[in-house]
Amino acid sequence: MAAAALAIYFIPPPAGVDERGMHMLAIFVATILGLILQPLPTASVGLIGLAAAMLTGAMNAKDEALSGFGNSAVWLIVAAFFIADGFLITGLGRRIALVFVSWLGKSSLGLSYGLTITDLILAPATPSNTARAGGVIYPIIRSLAEVHGSTPDTDASRRKLGSYLGMTEVQVNAVTAAMFLTAMAGNPIAQAAAAQQGVEITWGGWALAALVPGLVTLLLMPWVMSKIYPPTEKSTPGAPAEARAELARMGRLSSGEWTMAGTFVLLLVLWCLGTQLHVNATAAAFAGIAILLVTRVLTWKDLAKNASAWSTLIFFAVLVGMADQLNALGVIGWIGDSVAHAVGGLSWVPAFAILVLVYFFAHYFFASNTAQIVAMYAVFLGAAITAGAPALFAALSLGFASNLFGGLTHYASGPAGVVFGSGYVKAGEWFRVGAIAGIIMLIVFFAVAIPWMALTGFMG
Repeated sequence: MAAAALAIYFIPPPAGVDERGMHMLAIFVATILGLILQPLPTASVGLIGLAAAMLTGAMNAKDEALSGFGNSAVWLIVAAFFIADGFLITGLGRRIALVFVSWLGKSSLGLSYGLTITDLILAPATPSNTARAGGVIYPIIRSLAEVHGSTPDTDASRRKLGSYLGMTEVQVNAVTAAMFLTAMAGNPIAQAAAAQQGVEITWGGWALAALVPGLVTLLLMPWVMSKIYPPTEKSTPGAPAEARAELARMGRLSSGEWTMAGTFVLLLVLWCLGTQLHVNATAAAFAGIAILLVTRVLTWKDLAKNASAWSTLIFFAVLVGMADQLNALGVIGWIGDSVAHAVGGLSWVPAFAILVLVYFFAHYFFASNTAQIVAMYAVFLGAAITAGAPALFAALSLGFASNLFGGLTHYASGPAGVVFGSGYVKAGEWFRVGAIAGIIMLIVFFAVAIPWMALTGFMG
């Protein structure tokens, strides 16, 4: 780690890059390597990287180093953990999990497809993919895993079911986010950036272009994940009958469950209609937590002892701040401009393929889908159009890619942060499985998307 950091640290800054830019890049790369190799716990690695950034001047302590802790998306991730606590403490999560098991519980693959369908149904009306995956799906995953005796406590236990369901949901969520203009907060930003270059993307156009490739990819991903990251408990033929018997023993919903259910319905309404009601997704989540605290469904002790939530806050906030700083210092723009210049002499097909691949894997330098869209989407779209790519096709394709990389790393997106923070997936596993899943997802999605968009007139 130190050798890699030093090698980058002393590279002279290219034109257009702040002199602190290469220092920030060196510290960011070293921090990522630390997260992969895990010489210390994740939050510890993040804090050490933050200290190095402040001491070297790559980030000043006053208004740069701690900027990630003021990011609303980071706090939405933390809020998702507390909402999940409400499901677990009241028993509502267990009840919902048992319903899933009674319907689809004969196999881990069946459970995963049930969660996939749930995410897909919610996606068009939930602009925050973090709220959808973290606030809605994650509590169900946690409860399903615990019903099957799978907890983060040991490798044998977490790999039984929880790690598979959690990792698969992140990949599935990336696909559902790519399918609708309103399924991820950054998509309208891409739409606006495309409009500035004369490319009009409508809600219906985006949905039509993504419909078939999205459905095919969703159909395959749970099965693909069962092969590259399989659970140890694959078949549970007696589980549905056991679940129905357990539901009968549980009886009617308790008052705590009713309160949790009502709060959850309110959250769904606020998340679905947040744009119309002018309610931010994070604000809605904290309103829900406030209700749970006032009604004593949750207590401050419950929140305080959730180590996963606070650990996730630290490492995710640090990485978000570092990634934003790389953009502010011109490093990300320099990378984008360099790639755009490199493909200048190629015909549009290979040029666009290179642009998409670089854009996709550049996400290793980002801790947010939206952040990368803001930093790189317009640059890469302009380069693609200049190379001769059909404008609408290029704009939509880069929009899809802006979501599909959401599971590459454990810091790639809000949903990834939630699942990683749960403890079910280790960092080293995530980098390996995330890369494989990401490549497969990219190939499958665009193998279907290209002929589909040609057939439906998006390449005209």
